[in-house]
Amino acid sequence: MIPPHRPLIEVFADIPDFRRPRGTRHPFSALLALACCAMVCGSRSYGALAAWGRNEGTHRAHALGFRHHTPCASTLFTLFGPLDREACEATWGAWADRVVANTPAAPETPGDAMAVDGKTLRGSQKQGTPGTHVFSVVSHRLGLTLPPQAVDVKTHEIKAIETVLAPIVRQGRVLTMEALLTQRQVAQTIGDKGGDAVRIGKENPPQLKADIALVFPLPPPGDRHESVRTVEVGHGRVETRQLTTSEAVVGYRAGPGMAHVCELGRHVITKKTGKERVEVVYGVTSVRPERATPRRRLELVRGHGQIEHTSHWVRDVRFDEDRAQVRGGNTPQIMAALRNTVIGRLRWAGQTTRAAACRRLAAQPAQALALIGIALEN
Repeated sequence: MIPPHRPLIEVFADIPDFRRPRGTRHPFSALLALACCAMVCGSRSYGALAAWGRNEGTHRAHALGFRHHTPCASTLFTLFGPLDREACEATWGAWADRVVANTPAAPETPGDAMAVDGKTLRGSQKQGTPGTHVFSVVSHRLGLTLPPQAVDVKTHEIKAIETVLAPIVRQGRVLTMEALLTQRQVAQTIGDKGGDAVRIGKENPPQLKADIALVFPLPPPGDRHESVRTVEVGHGRVETRQLTTSEAVVGYRAGPGMAHVCELGRHVITKKTGKERVEVVYGVTSVRPERATPRRRLELVRGHGQIEHTSHWVRDVRFDEDRAQVRGGNTPQIMAALRNTVIGRLRWAGQTTRAAACRRLAAQPAQALALIGIALEN
């Protein structure tokens, strides 16, 4: 049995209301619930969010918590700008983290794996808004996305990762990340908190990649290699992957988070044209052999792609994040956090095809309210 999770409508009530009590017309949690439900039903802009509330009528407005009618677009604009971004990220992130922690894992995939990566909010960047680069964390197992945390500029990712990792690293949890975060201080932070990391290196740092690349063609005497190979057929392709691990570099390059180095080779054949593509990438992992078989390590490396096709791509394409030019205060980050919360809630509800789910919920708005924990009375 999966433990019941806390309804989102209750989570919204935990976010502090920055407004003065005098003259406040709409309950704070109701405004956030309106934005979430309207976004689930396909609304993207301020005007669309407000129009959804007006179109649904008084009955649903009262169910969301409004005492009168729902707000106009300018009210939502006024709300999101000065909203406490850090409080929203912490509250929504804690909810998503509890869901992941309370959902039991399958015996063959012990421990939780989380993918960490950054993304730029391109539309808001065009308007000169600061803090348009954000970090996201996605669960490999559930596809649940924790709300992003903003970074001033992309070059500060390495400094900001310490703040991002603090609430999510815990004993037994594995984090996967790409080249830019393959740094000693990042590995040290994860190791100090009892977590593990799988870091895929490209050209950063360059010397580490060069050292790993020398191990596999000419393995030193006594080096223990472990290898696993998979072949998959689908989407018009035949894809072969082979992951090989080695302990040779560990003694040569002392550093935190280096239990093994690995080489992942991909060989893809397009069935229709016969065209072949070969790719080799290298990585470092702190996961010990007793905690993960070679097949499990391959799953961890492949699982990092979850953050691209279950979070970044969905936000860009299905929720028009790249074209959104919202600006002013914390609005870009709040809207990104709302999109992540919506995507995670849909995923948690078993809706793997978000476009179809949004179309269905737009036609059945009562189910959109039920998704955040509001049951309409007949």
